[in-house]
Amino acid sequence: MEVYHRWLAQGHQAGMNYMASERAINHRENPGLILPECKSILVTGTLYLTPESKIRDENPRVMVASYALGEDYHIVLADRLRTLVESLEALVGESFPHRIYTDTGPILERELAQRSGLGWIGKNSCLIHPKKGSYFLLAELMLGLELILDKPFINDHCGNCARCIEACPTDCILPNRTIDSSRCISYLTIEEKGAIPPELRADLGNWLFGCDICQQACPWNLRFAGTSNDPAFQPREILRNPGPGRFLDLGPEKWRPLLRNSPLERPRRKGLVRNACIVAGNSGDPVHIPSLKRLLLTDPEELVRAHAAWALGKIGDKETKSVLETALMDETEESIREEIRTALSPGADNK
Repeated sequence: MEVYHRWLAQGHQAGMNYMASERAINHRENPGLILPECKSILVTGTLYLTPESKIRDENPRVMVASYALGEDYHIVLADRLRTLVESLEALVGESFPHRIYTDTGPILERELAQRSGLGWIGKNSCLIHPKKGSYFLLAELMLGLELILDKPFINDHCGNCARCIEACPTDCILPNRTIDSSRCISYLTIEEKGAIPPELRADLGNWLFGCDICQQACPWNLRFAGTSNDPAFQPREILRNPGPGRFLDLGPEKWRPLLRNSPLERPRRKGLVRNACIVAGNSGDPVHIPSLKRLLLTDPEELVRAHAAWALGKIGDKETKSVLETALMDETEESIREEIRTALSPGADNK
């Protein structure tokens, strides 16, 4: 908890203010406040890296974090833990109090996982299993049932390795195995509801949702990462090597049916299209100009129009200049006008 308190004090939770609430802090300090009858906490780890996602092209058009290619793990794992509870109740012959968590409540799940023997907390803050790497999802089952305790994992196998830190393009990994969320690509593409800071947009590269960079660099994953054929985590069709255009053209009416029960629902349509604008701009490909032009001139979301302007400035040619000048005359929102002016300024394509 000391590390957690320091992390909050330094503001590294960024816009996730719910993590700093008195209730959240108290529950993390004392899980008994969540379930007073709790006698044991069962921690599970579920592999999500599929063979297809492990061998993705080195330079794919759009990147989505591997855990998010299939179904929403919050739903999948909660259903499976409910089935596990039913099996335990059948085994002991009675029902008992319990609570299920799939990254949905205020508990220190990586600390609990380490105490349960599942691995150690790596320098990138991920839990790493010595024989399976870190591509697995944690979930917890609080039980009003006494279980035999596993031995905690006490060894740290990161040693002097700093590959995850060196690989991170935004320098978000801190020396104490925590993350500065305000600079983390996963936070920026998922949790950030407003504009992504201009100085970090180029560093997002082609990441549309989430990020695997620090895990991809980890030697324990390079050597031992296991893959899963679990149907729940296989990529859905819209996420099989898509280009930015697939998301630039994600209309207000059609985005949800395509992504229902997907983790990509979380940033909603405006967050996904915002991210797609950045990916398109970073690609420098003029093929995206018509879609970006339409977004800049007609999209109802101010956030989308602002990032479309930035992307057009990154691509930068005579056609984009004309589009931006037209938009500047028609746009009434000052924050977007400023984005347009910046995109039109000399050297905008290098920002």
